[in-house]
Amino acid sequence: MKPVEGEGPITPQMTVLDVVGRFRQTEAVFRKYDEKAGVCICCQALFDPLEQVARDYALDLNRLVQDLERAIEPPEGADSNP
Repeated sequence: MKPVEGEGPITPQMTVLDVVGRFRQTEAVFRKYDEKAGVCICCQALFDPLEQVARDYALDLNRLVQDLERAIEPPEGADSNP
Protein backbone atom coordinates (compact mmCIF):
# COMPACT_ATOMS: atom_id res chain seq x y z
CA MET A 1 0.00 0.00 0.00
CA LYS A 2 1.36 3.38 -1.04
CA PRO A 3 1.50 5.89 1.83
CA VAL A 4 -0.53 9.07 1.56
CA GLU A 5 1.86 11.77 0.43
CA GLY A 6 -0.36 14.71 1.27
CA GLU A 7 0.27 16.55 -1.98
CA GLY A 8 -3.40 17.05 -2.81
CA PRO A 9 -5.74 19.66 -1.38
CA ILE A 10 -6.54 17.33 1.53
CA THR A 11 -3.71 16.05 3.70
CA PRO A 12 -3.64 13.51 6.56
CA GLN A 13 -2.64 16.31 8.95
CA MET A 14 -5.84 18.29 8.34
CA THR A 15 -8.55 18.01 10.96
CA VAL A 16 -12.07 16.92 10.15
CA LEU A 17 -13.14 20.53 10.81
CA ASP A 18 -10.48 21.84 8.37
CA VAL A 19 -11.75 19.53 5.65
CA VAL A 20 -15.49 20.11 6.15
CA GLY A 21 -14.95 23.84 6.67
CA ARG A 22 -13.10 24.22 3.37
CA PHE A 23 -15.00 21.60 1.38
CA ARG A 24 -18.59 21.32 2.62
CA GLN A 25 -19.38 18.49 0.20
CA THR A 26 -17.00 16.18 2.12
CA GLU A 27 -19.50 15.94 4.97
CA ALA A 28 -21.29 13.23 2.96
CA VAL A 29 -18.05 11.23 2.79
CA PHE A 30 -17.63 11.36 6.55
CA ARG A 31 -21.25 10.21 6.98
CA LYS A 32 -20.43 7.25 4.73
CA TYR A 33 -17.58 6.31 7.07
CA ASP A 34 -19.67 6.70 10.25
CA GLU A 35 -21.05 3.16 10.03
CA LYS A 36 -17.59 1.58 9.79
CA ALA A 37 -16.26 3.82 12.56
CA GLY A 38 -19.26 3.11 14.77
CA VAL A 39 -19.60 6.79 15.66
CA CYS A 40 -20.47 10.08 14.02
CA ILE A 41 -16.99 11.20 12.96
CA CYS A 42 -18.04 14.84 12.61
CA CYS A 43 -19.47 14.70 16.15
CA GLN A 44 -16.75 12.72 17.92
CA ALA A 45 -13.57 13.64 16.03
CA LEU A 46 -14.16 17.12 14.65
CA PHE A 47 -10.85 18.47 15.95
CA ASP A 48 -8.76 15.37 15.18
CA PRO A 49 -6.41 15.07 12.20
CA LEU A 50 -7.49 12.59 9.53
CA GLU A 51 -4.51 10.35 10.31
CA GLN A 52 -5.66 10.07 13.93
CA VAL A 53 -9.28 9.46 12.89
CA ALA A 54 -8.14 6.62 10.62
CA ARG A 55 -6.01 5.13 13.39
CA ASP A 56 -8.63 5.50 16.13
CA TYR A 57 -11.47 4.02 14.09
CA ALA A 58 -9.50 1.43 12.04
CA LEU A 59 -10.16 3.20 8.73
CA ASP A 60 -7.95 3.04 5.65
CA LEU A 61 -6.29 6.48 5.61
CA ASN A 62 -5.39 6.30 1.92
CA ARG A 63 -8.94 5.44 0.91
CA LEU A 64 -10.41 8.10 3.22
CA VAL A 65 -8.23 10.84 1.72
CA GLN A 66 -8.93 9.60 -1.82
CA ASP A 67 -12.69 9.55 -1.18
CA LEU A 68 -12.56 13.05 0.29
CA GLU A 69 -10.55 14.37 -2.66
CA ARG A 70 -12.89 12.65 -5.12
CA ALA A 71 -15.81 14.46 -3.47
CA ILE A 72 -14.25 17.86 -4.17
CA GLU A 73 -13.33 17.18 -7.79
CA PRO A 74 -15.43 19.07 -10.31
CA PRO A 75 -17.76 16.85 -12.32
CA GLU A 76 -16.14 15.38 -15.43
CA GLY A 77 -16.59 17.71 -18.37
CA ALA A 78 -17.26 20.72 -16.13
CA ASP A 79 -15.70 23.93 -17.38
CA SER A 80 -13.62 25.56 -14.66
CA ASN A 81 -13.92 28.95 -16.41
CA PRO A 82 -17.46 30.34 -16.68
